[in-house]
Amino acid sequence: LSSEPSENPVALPESIHHAVCDEEEGIQGIEEGRREEEEMEEIGKVGKRKRKEEKGKKEKKRHKGKAGGILTNKLFSELAISELTAKAVREMNYTHLTQIQARSIPHLMLGSDVLGSARTGSGKTLAFLIPAVELLHKARFAPRNGTGVVAVCPTRELAMQTHNVAKELMKYHSQTLGYVIGGTNMRSEATQLVEGVNLLVATPGRLLDHLRSTSGFNYKGLQCLIIDEADHILEQNFEEDMKQIFKRLPRDRQTVLFSATQTKRVEDFANLTFGKNEERQRKLVYVGVDDSEFKPTVEGLQQGYCVIPSEERFLVLYAFLRKMQLKQKVKVMVFFSSCSSVKFHAELLNFLGIECYDIHGQLKQQKRTTTFFRFSKEEKGILLCTNVSSR
Repeated sequence: LSSEPSENPVALPESIHHAVCDEEEGIQGIEEGRREEEEMEEIGKVGKRKRKEEKGKKEKKRHKGKAGGILTNKLFSELAISELTAKAVREMNYTHLTQIQARSIPHLMLGSDVLGSARTGSGKTLAFLIPAVELLHKARFAPRNGTGVVAVCPTRELAMQTHNVAKELMKYHSQTLGYVIGGTNMRSEATQLVEGVNLLVATPGRLLDHLRSTSGFNYKGLQCLIIDEADHILEQNFEEDMKQIFKRLPRDRQTVLFSATQTKRVEDFANLTFGKNEERQRKLVYVGVDDSEFKPTVEGLQQGYCVIPSEERFLVLYAFLRKMQLKQKVKVMVFFSSCSSVKFHAELLNFLGIECYDIHGQLKQQKRTTTFFRFSKEEKGILLCTNVSSR
């Protein structure tokens, strides 16, 4: 057989010819398909990179924007705190410090007395709790050492809220936590105090009761006293109770006072709180006081109002709550001027098919506590209340 190609090649049968052509077209189609897939994949990668870059730019822009309002560019990861506290903060999904946190935490970590002006919702709870937890951690406080930090709050609800934040923050710490508030069983609280509560959250009246009558309550090693919402404490007429508390607590301690407003009465209370020691007064750190740069609590918050005739007010409220009830993950708080008004509207709205919770001063503490926690845990709901829940 000759290896040279024939001048007159043999014609292939038509069926074989079609098969060969189909196979060549198939191979060509596969190659084209592969090229198209590679091109699409490359386009996808480019698009993904662009989206990532755009997201990064938006993120930077967003964080930059935050710095102008309640949040700063300072990160919690930059704070010189223990890994135990840092881990808890990460799990609480906090990344950037607020203005009051950035300005007060460094001073508090150094042990300075601080007088802070901070609006409700500005992040001051973490501002004083993080240094408090770190203080107990560094001093290696144990139950046998008694109470090292006391945080005084004006209302039971605020005390419970502060306790809940502290509980999350102390998740990985060995130090103990507790709260004492009016309306609860004082005997069980006393047992807890005697066993040793390192960080104690309290309302003024109940704290004074325990200081007076609970033998075995060890507070002689107190390192820090925190007074939250000082203006509200004065509004509740707890000034005399606070004077008695100051007399009983060790004077050699760090003192922290936060107030949403700065009035002459608050100023006098601050002088009483920090004492008349001139050197101590000179070293006192003022945070956010007379500071024109301090921005509104939430700059993006939309606020509005409606002027409605008295006879139409309930109809408008009903229509609004009905609309909110249909939405997913929406919480509504409605404030009334009296306990009687809360009770009346709660009964009427529930009767009309709008399920709502109610909290007011005439309820027993157990009921208030249960309602508070239920509403806090719910993803949606309506709460009718007096100013007992405003903070």
